[in-house]
Amino acid sequence: MNIYLLGYMYSGKTTIGRKLAECLDTRFVDLDQLFEEHYHTSIPLFFNRYGEDAFRKLEQLMLHSTHTLNHVVISTGGGTPCFFDNMEWINAHGISVYLNVGIETIIHRAQRSKKQRPILANKNSQELHDFIQAQLSQRLPYYSQAKIIFPADDPDIQALVENIGTLG
Repeated sequence: MNIYLLGYMYSGKTTIGRKLAECLDTRFVDLDQLFEEHYHTSIPLFFNRYGEDAFRKLEQLMLHSTHTLNHVVISTGGGTPCFFDNMEWINAHGISVYLNVGIETIIHRAQRSKKQRPILANKNSQELHDFIQAQLSQRLPYYSQAKIIFPADDPDIQALVENIGTLG
C-alpha cells in the first residue's frame, strides 16, 4: 500500500517523505517532479502558459497513475487533495498523512528556502501571513480527511513510522 503525504507548501512533504521512505526501506516519489518530467516543463511555467484548470486535470492523471506503484511514499502537491475526487481517491488507494504545520513555521521555512514559490513572491510579512491563512482555511477540510494527521513543525519520523504501522 502506498503512503501519500499531504500538506501545504513548506510542510515538509519532500524532506519527510525521503526520510520516511528510507526508514521504511522503500522508494520516494514526488508527484510534482513526476509531472515536470512527464510534461517536460516546470509547474510554474505550465501554470503561466496553460492556467490552473489545465494543470489540475493533468495533475489528477499523474496522481491516478501512481496506482501502478506499490509500497511507495508519494509526496503530493499542496493543492492536489483539494480538487476533483483526489482526496477520496488517495484514501481509497493508500494511507494518507497530513503534515500539519503552523503558519509561522511555513513562513519561516519559506523565508529561508532556496526554492522560492512565485505565488508567495513580493508579499510583505502581513500579506504572506494573510495569504497562507486564507489558503490553509480553504484546504483544511480536504487535509483533515487524511487517515493520519501528523504534527510536522518538528517532525519525529519514528513516531510517524509507528503511526503508519498501526494502519498498514
